[in-house]
Amino acid sequence: MRIVTKAILVIICLAVVSALGLRLYRELKINPAVSAEKDQIKLVKEVMAIVKKSYVEEVDNKKLVQGAIDGMLAKLDPHSAFMTPEPYKEMKVTMAGSFGGLGIEINIKDGKLTVISPIEDTPAWRAGLKPNDHIWKIDATLTKGLSIQKAVSLMRGEKGTGVTLHVAREGEKKSLAFPLIRDIIKTKSLRSRTLLPGYGYIRIIQFQERSGEDFVHALRNIHAENPDGLKGLILDLRNNPGGLVDSAAQIADRFIGEGKEDGTIVTMKGRLQASRMNHFATVGKKEPHYPIVVLINGGSASASEILAGALQDNGRAIVMGTQSYGKGSVQSVIPLRDGYGLKITTALYYTPKGRSIQAKGITPDVIVAQSDLAKKAGPAPKGEDDDAKAEFREKDLLNHFKGAQETEPPAKPEPPHAVQKPDKTLKKPSPADPAADELKNDYQLSRAVEMLKGLDVFSTMTKGRTAPEPAAKTAH
Repeated sequence: MRIVTKAILVIICLAVVSALGLRLYRELKINPAVSAEKDQIKLVKEVMAIVKKSYVEEVDNKKLVQGAIDGMLAKLDPHSAFMTPEPYKEMKVTMAGSFGGLGIEINIKDGKLTVISPIEDTPAWRAGLKPNDHIWKIDATLTKGLSIQKAVSLMRGEKGTGVTLHVAREGEKKSLAFPLIRDIIKTKSLRSRTLLPGYGYIRIIQFQERSGEDFVHALRNIHAENPDGLKGLILDLRNNPGGLVDSAAQIADRFIGEGKEDGTIVTMKGRLQASRMNHFATVGKKEPHYPIVVLINGGSASASEILAGALQDNGRAIVMGTQSYGKGSVQSVIPLRDGYGLKITTALYYTPKGRSIQAKGITPDVIVAQSDLAKKAGPAPKGEDDDAKAEFREKDLLNHFKGAQETEPPAKPEPPHAVQKPDKTLKKPSPADPAADELKNDYQLSRAVEMLKGLDVFSTMTKGRTAPEPAAKTAH
């Protein structure tokens, strides 16, 4: 009886295994992609085995795997990347905008690690480090031949820990030693000031975690400096490479969503449901409706283009300058084991009116060329700005996304854009003007100021016009 029972169990097991095998066979036959994928993985293993066995030098497995991943992502697009621990950590620090360190900007100058500038109110600044100081030793490590990345890693560390910089300074016969205690250093994501009475200026360098908060603080200071109210604001996004989209959306939220429009800031579209989302303006305190000019150029990318496009599409600002970079893709950063990270493109950006930014960028309402560019790329075609032609953009990158043309609304004929070039007869700022030198050397900025002044004059004239009173009626 037991033998019969065992035989029945064996038959049942064989039947199950056969059924599973048949199912797998059918799956592979119906879905050849599964089989093809396994073949490709097998090919990679074969190549790795040959390289390890036959290459002229012994190769580390880790190096081969990282190289294979790098190559795989490089075939996708220019922005997807595999990050080893150091670059991944550095990226997180940059986005956070704060780190434990000394507060010093450095670079390699004439082969030497050189201080560019100490950041105000930091350990390096308080200790008296100066621009052009040559840091020849960090603690016991000589800096000759040291990379910037390695030098930065030696100077950064936890708050309260110590490090000594040994410095050679011009005019000093002996080396100077600076024992420093690390502190939390907060990098500035923007700079702001009153450019002229009644006219504010905010330059956003990069969108970091604190940029939205810093922007509100900057606006508060500018309003305090102009108690009679702002006549206009210049938002300078030139050469801003982007950063965190959430921060750009927070800044846009200060100006739009007053009930006149639907309050859309940016739309993201991707394959996965998680990558499809919209940023909308929230209900809350908004800035007064003063005129705004947004300055952009070929170095304005990603989050900069999102902010410029949101203000432009919502009719809240005049965009001035040259065509922006055209990076309209979303990168998601995924942490991996052992401190590695994966940056992969998961979606594309669209402006509130459905315009794709990818490989196109934002076209200014008023095209203004910067007059002091050192090099030109030859005569520009008729109607094209010289500066725009000289700049390298997203569309020039290998394997860049072409953009989802089919999702855009039908193109409407656009009015010709005003192309403004330097006018030699242009009235120069008065020497008494506190911003005279800056406006003289920055043509785009001076045109932005003139635009705001013109809008202010127009607004004053409009307010001054009153409708004629109706004729008095006489009772009969």
